[in-house]
Amino acid sequence: MTTESSQSEREPKIFNVLKEDLRSADFPRTIRRDFKELKEFMLAEERQKRLREMGRAKQWFYIAWWLLRSLILKLTPARRLLVVLGIVLLMFQSNVGGADQHYYIIGGLVLLFVLMLELKDKLVAQKELEAGRAVQNALMPERTPQVPGWNIWLFTRSANEVGGDLVDFVRISDDRFGVAVGDIAGKGLRAALLSAKLQASLRALAPEFTTLGELSAKLNQIFCRDSLPNLFASIFYLEIQPDSGLIRAVNAGHLPPLLLRGTQVEKSEKGGVALGILPSAQFTEQRFELQKDNVFLVYSDGLTEARNEEGTFFGEQRLLDLASQLASLPAERIGEQLVAEIDRFVGEARANDDLSIAILRRL
Repeated sequence: MTTESSQSEREPKIFNVLKEDLRSADFPRTIRRDFKELKEFMLAEERQKRLREMGRAKQWFYIAWWLLRSLILKLTPARRLLVVLGIVLLMFQSNVGGADQHYYIIGGLVLLFVLMLELKDKLVAQKELEAGRAVQNALMPERTPQVPGWNIWLFTRSANEVGGDLVDFVRISDDRFGVAVGDIAGKGLRAALLSAKLQASLRALAPEFTTLGELSAKLNQIFCRDSLPNLFASIFYLEIQPDSGLIRAVNAGHLPPLLLRGTQVEKSEKGGVALGILPSAQFTEQRFELQKDNVFLVYSDGLTEARNEEGTFFGEQRLLDLASQLASLPAERIGEQLVAEIDRFVGEARANDDLSIAILRRL
């Protein structure tokens, strides 16, 4: 059997695919969501504000014009000319020599050709992002690393194919273990590359420093030296020992973690400046003493800033209320129920930021 015939057998039949598409119960909802995201991506906030002040008929006219204009301007010069040519041909028809010349057919084929070129570019980019995602997954620690006297659960989920959040577990020695939760400003490929660099730097430097303030200062110098202008990273890094409730930690611009003592929820103090802002910044080590069944919760802003379809944030208060209810559960159950509640709250809305969580329970 030839390669061409085997590929044709593996590919689904186009009519079967279209039937399944028509049976899809969420087809209207998907179109509405895609149209909303298209407007948010293509139209500036000022134009979106103007649209909300218009009547419906005028609104649709401006939406069509602004989206078409944005589409044309974002294309390469050759494709831009082809799209304009295709639109003109779709709108133009004349009689030459007594025979109807259906220019709109040619126009449709021109637009289809441009669409295929754009789809090709998207598929190539998606393949590269999938490769990057595979590398990120390979660098991820196991979900439940084992440390005597501790119950640990680590979780991260990207908003896009690759993400800028960092969750890591570092075995420094038999009596030193590190856990890191970081967040690179922005998301996507740029943030993912800097997140990988930050992770590599942390793993290389952690065994060399016993003082976490000095470790953070060195990371900050590296980030300031090698990062892009106006780009920074927040990180919360902690170290624990087997069969000890002491947590040594340092906070560089990250959200303050939560300490759960039964149903009581305590917020830790704010940390220092984020990495990459001030080359000479100094960082102070923090210490937390956990008793049996106390829980330490570190998270990224993708948790509290998760939004539903109405644009409402999950918020800190929902997190505090939920944390107090889940505090008696094992770390894995706390994390799983927390993520499930966030997913339920967000519903059909698309994730707008990476989500990362680290939970440590003292046994």
